[in-house]
Amino acid sequence: MTPTEPILDTQAEENLGDGQKRDRLMASLVLFAGAGLLLALPFALQAGSAFFLPLTMAIVIAIALVPLLEWLEQHRVPAPVAAFTCVLLFLVAANVALASIVVPAWQWVRDLPAKIPQIQANLKPLFDFYANLDQFMDKTLMNFANEPMRQQPEVMATTPPRSLLDLFATSAPSALIEMFFAILVIYFFLSGWTRLRRNAITSRSSFGGAMATARVIQDVVDDTSAYLGTITVINLTLGLIVAGALWMIGMPTPLMWGGIVALLNYIPYFGPVLAALLLAMGGLMTFPDLFWALIPAGIMIGAHLIEANVVTPLIVGHRLTISPILILISLSFWGWIWGTVGALLAVPLLIIVQTVLKAAGKPDIAGFLFEHGTLVGDQNEARTQRWQSRDQSG
Repeated sequence: MTPTEPILDTQAEENLGDGQKRDRLMASLVLFAGAGLLLALPFALQAGSAFFLPLTMAIVIAIALVPLLEWLEQHRVPAPVAAFTCVLLFLVAANVALASIVVPAWQWVRDLPAKIPQIQANLKPLFDFYANLDQFMDKTLMNFANEPMRQQPEVMATTPPRSLLDLFATSAPSALIEMFFAILVIYFFLSGWTRLRRNAITSRSSFGGAMATARVIQDVVDDTSAYLGTITVINLTLGLIVAGALWMIGMPTPLMWGGIVALLNYIPYFGPVLAALLLAMGGLMTFPDLFWALIPAGIMIGAHLIEANVVTPLIVGHRLTISPILILISLSFWGWIWGTVGALLAVPLLIIVQTVLKAAGKPDIAGFLFEHGTLVGDQNEARTQRWQSRDQSG
């Protein structure tokens, strides 16, 4: 070894240390900038909900309809016609859901003030144990019943929308524009899906990048459509079973209750609880005995427990298993931003984000905070190899 080699090694080590410091400084700046953007994102989405909400909802629905579009195109249906068919089928399904749920529910809401004495009579055995709650419940129910009549009598007097055309005609201009915008986004997304996917793949500069892009696109479509398709079938079956059981015990408008159960079951954890509470309220309005009044909610709870613990895990399997804590975070986040619609979109959006991160790689924030040199692993590895080669040559 010549006398100049130790000097060169020391200079190389110093240069390598300076490079590591610069890399960690840039990584810190990127980390802080990313944190700032993440903190600002919810408020931007909330403030721009008139644009972002219909756009996001339309993209999720369009992704779920892609398998149907591809099936039609495989049978030599032109892309515009196939996209129009998909949109038409979706609008028909939405129209059926609207007619079967909203119209009967409207009548239940109008009948609520007249049913308050029956509700109080059914709950009187419970109030006897909590006498101090009697006055509170009476005041709350009367305020709930009289508030719409006092503030918005014209809403209670009007008839409910019986179809999507009625809903469009009675909606505010801004809501009408948002719905029309969402429908157009769904159509143009589907009509240009094949070209969009081909351009995204062929625009990559390497074969590996093209294959990775194709794999991510296909995984997003497969996971999202598989989840929504499977959950839709499960929820419809659950709603029909609950509706049949309610029909057998004499509950009015069982199809409406089944539709509410199917719709709210898209919201994990909170949806079934809300459906059970609504059925309990409907039972109290219908049956004169407390035992029979609570049977509809009991039917819903029993059916949901079987569905959630037996049917869904058996059908969905491990491929689409999501961490419960991530589901709760996603529900809280999107529900806070966009309300009930955001809660309905929470799980599909979580699946899309997880699929993209799985392909792109997750940021190792914990490693950056607690492991020295995590973000400069390539240089550390080069340094180790350099020392090993020098030892071998020595």
